Amino acid sequence: MTTPDIAVHSHPNVLAAAAAARLVTRLVDLQAAGNTPKIVLTGGTTGVAVLGQIRASVARDAVDWSRVEFYWGDERFVAPDDPERNEKQARDALLDHIPVDPAKVFPMGADTGSGPSGAEAAAQEYAEVLARAARPEDHGPVPSFDVLMLGMGEEGHTASVFPHSPAVYETERSVVAVHGCPKPPPTRVSLTLPAIRRAAEVWIMTTGEAKAAAVAMALGGAGEVAIPVAGARGRRRTLFLLDRAAASKLPRDLVPPIA
Repeated sequence: MTTPDIAVHSHPNVLAAAAAARLVTRLVDLQAAGNTPKIVLTGGTTGVAVLGQIRASVARDAVDWSRVEFYWGDERFVAPDDPERNEKQARDALLDHIPVDPAKVFPMGADTGSGPSGAEAAAQEYAEVLARAARPEDHGPVPSFDVLMLGMGEEGHTASVFPHSPAVYETERSVVAVHGCPKPPPTRVSLTLPAIRRAAEVWIMTTGEAKAAAVAMALGGAGEVAIPVAGARGRRRTLFLLDRAAASKLPRDLVPPIA
């Protein structure tokens, strides 16, 4: 797996703006090379803030948004219009304000009355969506995403793969239902670590002192069963985007100059 790169920013708002600029630049470069970028969105405070920064940026119009495919790394299995849904937050922050092609937006399924048991079908359906989007050169049932963005929790979870949970041991499936999550809502749908590792670039974005210990463990060689974010690696690049507080427990020689 790739050795992670680290970027540290002075404040969460600076991190969100920098990540937004990185993403716009990456999309422009991919499109200039004739590609249709495939990106994976994340929820959470930082993930939504990045989308808001893109919306506010004059550079956003440099991207042909009708030629970008949008996927999600995980989803809360709640009603379609629930404000907790990562999809709804992403639409409110950005997608409803740019000229996306609806056929290139691939949200995970919602709870339309099934209750928690419906998450299993939603996971299987999303695995089928990914398999249809994969090309022969991807060598498997998951697209080679260009940029896959993730957050992380205080205990080291990423997407909805929690420490010592069944999902962290999954090696075959690309998408799983997750039940009994230690933080609400308890039922979710999530990419697995093997699916995440199909991405060319994985960006892990997190802020706050409460995350510092997990960041230090993930970058210090912890195993993915105990610290799942340690297993989230890109094929070509893994980038930790941190604020000063989240980087506060890293060894000094690992911390680059703060932007």
